[in-house]
Amino acid sequence: MAKRMPASIALPGPEPSQRRDWETLKTLLPYLLEWKWRVLFALACLVTAKVANVTVPLVFKGIIDGFTLPREQALLLVPLGLLAAYGALRFSTALFTELREIIFAKVTQRAQRTIALQVFDHLHALSLRFHLERQTGGLTRDIERGTRAVGSLISYTIYSILPTLLEIGLVLTILVIRYDVSFAVITFVTLAVYVTFTILVTNWRTKIRREANEHDSAANVRAIDSLINYETVKYFNNEGFEARRYDEQLQKWEAAQIRTQVSLSYLNLGQAVIIAVAVTLMMWRAAVGVVDGSMTVGDIVLVNAFLIQLYMPLNHLGILYREIRQSLTDIERLFGLLVQHREVQDAPDARPLERGPCAVSFEGVGFAYEPKRRILADVGFDIPAGRSLAVVGHSGSGKSTLARLLYRFYDISAGGIRINGSDIRSLTQASLRAAIGIVPQDTVLFNDTIFYNIQYGRPTAARDEVIEAARAAHLHEFIERLPDGYETKVGERGLKLSGGEKQRVAIARALLKNPPILIFDEATSALDSKTEKAIQGELDQVAHGHTTLIIAHRLSTVMNADEILVLDGGRIVERGRHRDLLERGGYYAQMWALQLQEKGIESEAEAVTAA
Repeated sequence: MAKRMPASIALPGPEPSQRRDWETLKTLLPYLLEWKWRVLFALACLVTAKVANVTVPLVFKGIIDGFTLPREQALLLVPLGLLAAYGALRFSTALFTELREIIFAKVTQRAQRTIALQVFDHLHALSLRFHLERQTGGLTRDIERGTRAVGSLISYTIYSILPTLLEIGLVLTILVIRYDVSFAVITFVTLAVYVTFTILVTNWRTKIRREANEHDSAANVRAIDSLINYETVKYFNNEGFEARRYDEQLQKWEAAQIRTQVSLSYLNLGQAVIIAVAVTLMMWRAAVGVVDGSMTVGDIVLVNAFLIQLYMPLNHLGILYREIRQSLTDIERLFGLLVQHREVQDAPDARPLERGPCAVSFEGVGFAYEPKRRILADVGFDIPAGRSLAVVGHSGSGKSTLARLLYRFYDISAGGIRINGSDIRSLTQASLRAAIGIVPQDTVLFNDTIFYNIQYGRPTAARDEVIEAARAAHLHEFIERLPDGYETKVGERGLKLSGGEKQRVAIARALLKNPPILIFDEATSALDSKTEKAIQGELDQVAHGHTTLIIAHRLSTVMNADEILVLDGGRIVERGRHRDLLERGGYYAQMWALQLQEKGIESEAEAVTAA
């Protein structure tokens, strides 16, 4: 019965706070319909199991009535077949219940897997703005709880609520047919009171549960954020401060959890009172029937067995309703993530970028992260295929924003960005980003091996290609000196490596990808002078034949660029080659003189050589 997992199932649009419970249940239906034959077979097992379960007390009544007769008649009226039927029915109840679970297990787990994958894909599809503003600890906790709640909601709703209602219906039908109507009335009134009480109290408890979840997520945010910034905490000796901040949230969470547990006890006590009153009334009515001769001893046993069978589903129904409400509360945030707006989306008619050399053009580009904070204004330049262009300027001038816009992490506010004459908004994001490789200023690595992190540039690359990329980045000898070589774990975010080592891994990764467009965003900023000179030569060689955008603060790294742009306040204030810009005596010349002054005699010699 293997079946392909649905690639995409449409999810509803309303905000989580506006969602209704039926909308949540309706959301799950497409996942169940993917396995409709399994669902139908499991439903058949469900009905069979409940019919067998309700039939057991009827057979047991016949056995008891038989034993209340004289011994000679009892032996005749209680044949071995009746006892065998009793045992068979008992076994059938367990058999079909477990068979139902076996058949339906794949439905639940596949739905859980599909939704988890959808959330994962959707988060990767959201804009950089969302990920810069997110709180990682709270996000991971919301995904964990929400994904788990999806499985709980499906199981509880489809295969726990339905069998409970079916069993109650069967019992009520038998009581109405076989006994006085008072038995059915007592049972029905008990059900109504029990369900009403459970719903009212559980809805009240849901608010408390939601508050507890809020504090739980907030505490997790503080814990994860503190651990991620472990070194900063140590630098400023603020372990105690972080512990107090964490404990503030834990205290709120503790108080909310205590209220949750106390309210649960109130609910359990109320349910117990309702059931106890109902049991007393039913047994009293049955005892009266036995005394006046309208009922046998077997009837009172039957009524008692039905009461036990009703009590368990009723008690289970209360637990199920509480769990469903709690699952709905947990799943709210998960659905909230799924309806997050994708700020950057492929156009309906988007086409892939054709492979081959790429020419890049910025045409009057304007951009602002926020309406009141302009970053770029009327920026225009061309990078012919196979040529290089460098962008320099003071911090905050908008240099790194150019790379983010070329990657289309954001959509521009004005103008256009074109590759081979095509506006990048008309291209698929996947093909666009496949054509670009970057060495970022701040390199973040996966908590895996050095080999994995280099190979991430092209996951299908062979080991020899990975090693060759490491050699080109002057990283191979360092790796060979490590005890575990290429299998050395780099730690979370690559913290086990120095800044220069991480940057060389990033360079090797970009070299391995070997795309037509390369971006070097302060690619050698974390390297020492000797290594920088060696790798700069490699980068110049690699950039040959590639369309290259170099973003730099050190002007010595851009001297050989075909064109240099100077950004100031989001505008291009100068452009030209290194020698021409120096002769003009403008912004670039001032920056060059300042950096020479900072570096001293060594850079003077470098300046003479360049001149």
